[in-house]
Amino acid sequence: MINKLADSIEAALADTPDGATVLIGGFGTSGIPDELIDGLIAHGARDLTVVNNNAGNGDTGLAALLKTGRVRKVICSFPRQVDSHVFDGLYRSGALELELVPQGNLAERLRAAGAGIGGFFTPTGYGTELAQGKETRIIDGKGYVFETPIHGDLALIKAERGDRWGNLTYRKAARNFGPVMAMAARKTVATVHEIAELGELDPETVITPGIHVNQVVRIARTVTRAGGFKAAA
Repeated sequence: MINKLADSIEAALADTPDGATVLIGGFGTSGIPDELIDGLIAHGARDLTVVNNNAGNGDTGLAALLKTGRVRKVICSFPRQVDSHVFDGLYRSGALELELVPQGNLAERLRAAGAGIGGFFTPTGYGTELAQGKETRIIDGKGYVFETPIHGDLALIKAERGDRWGNLTYRKAARNFGPVMAMAARKTVATVHEIAELGELDPETVITPGIHVNQVVRIARTVTRAGGFKAAA
């Protein structure tokens, strides 16, 4: 019987090795798997490469992970924001390596990993410092840069509903990078707020099929001071 429901986040992340490349879903603060990030911090894995759209906000979530000093490198599109002081301090001190990737390239490099594509040519970044050291071509008179896939050892994503086979649905913008990251990683762990019975999820609404998911952990909704749900962020 297939049952991908994990008893706890601790159990789901227990085999995370040092040196892992960790794909973390989220766009700004939308869809960030905070509970899984906290679980990774508690686990203690070191020398990590983290892939995310940005490099953390404030002192929680991804920023808290960076603050532990266990992240060696960040691959992202928007490292600097008004409250990215943790990243700024680490990067300026030389304690953290950065690979800057345009957002469309980031999504496509992840998708390429999941689709088994060896790489692709894109005009984005051609003629800039981001193209240094990379293969370039002129195709139909236009410049292109060759980009390689981003494979992950582990993907941490936040979904809305899931079943014991690992099928997932998302809440609106919280979907963002979750689907492509789940496909690009050797192991995917997802949190959900609701566990559905088999057959309850309409196949037409399933965004991430269970074949791309290894563990599902149910988490409670957190009520904010405004009376809403943290999940809606």
